[in-house]
Amino acid sequence: MATRTRLILTGGLIGLLLIGKAAAHEAPELIDEGIASFYSDRFQGLTTASGEPFDQQALTAAHPSLPFGTEVVVTRPDNGREVTVLINDRGPFVQGRVIDLSKRAARELGMINRGVAPVLITSVQ
Repeated sequence: MATRTRLILTGGLIGLLLIGKAAAHEAPELIDEGIASFYSDRFQGLTTASGEPFDQQALTAAHPSLPFGTEVVVTRPDNGREVTVLINDRGPFVQGRVIDLSKRAARELGMINRGVAPVLITSVQ
């Protein structure tokens, strides 16, 4: 009887571990999608809404509602490039835009010459 109980408990634990591993590999949650832009150089060094000085070389971004300190992955579906950024400001304040990126983040997405690009914003997994 003890062997049977041990076998059942072991099987149950293995099942829980497998469920946990499956949950850990779920697809990232889509947070937002739309048009991204990037900050003008004139904002360099100015204070962001979170109180930090803005740095064009940091991987940061402004979003209208995500909490400060949230990390998100920004992906350009048209070229497959992606970058992980930290939300530390509010904006963008232009209708139709969903995120404002630092110049470094925009460069990694390949959107410097274009100025704006379509993006998907997903949770960091």
